[in-house]
Amino acid sequence: MATATKAKKTPAKKAAPKKTVKKAAPKKSAAKKSTKKATAPAHRDLFISWDRFHEDSKALAWRLDMPKKWVGIIAITRGGLVPACIVARELDVRLVETLGIASYDHTNQRKADVLKLPQGVGTGKGWLVIDDLVDSGNTFKIARTMLPDAHFAAVYAKPKGKPTCDTYVTEISQDTWLHFPWDLTMQYSAPIAEQKARRA
Repeated sequence: MATATKAKKTPAKKAAPKKTVKKAAPKKSAAKKSTKKATAPAHRDLFISWDRFHEDSKALAWRLDMPKKWVGIIAITRGGLVPACIVARELDVRLVETLGIASYDHTNQRKADVLKLPQGVGTGKGWLVIDDLVDSGNTFKIARTMLPDAHFAAVYAKPKGKPTCDTYVTEISQDTWLHFPWDLTMQYSAPIAEQKARRA
């Protein structure tokens, strides 16, 4: 008699573990734009004493001492009045005219306004046009349209203004603000380190 064979039970296969899908990390929001306004680069201050300005104006006179005497001097008012007086004295020039051009209000340079024209100078041939400083060159550019044959000179010159100037004594960096003696009074001057700390 045949005996029934018991069917072998096969162990049930374990279900494969479910793959967990990692959620993408939330994107970081773009950094907020700074609302702070960019600060203008700090300028340097240079204080000119009466003695130094007198010496520099006399140095300008030396450079303008030509074999042929100048017909006269045209001072750009108001800054050019003082150096024009010194140069006129040193070169024995008796005829002095003025050209009124306003482009500063002490701490800012603005659009230039012509306030007064020189008299009897023609195209400026043989004349000296003098200013204390040529900064951007705007003043001399305007003056050259009226006096194309004049010789333009300044005590101090900045890089932007140099091309408009025929003769100058000292070059000053563009970011330097000159304080002339007629604009100053005696007062406390903070050390450079303290001035830098205030700007930081």
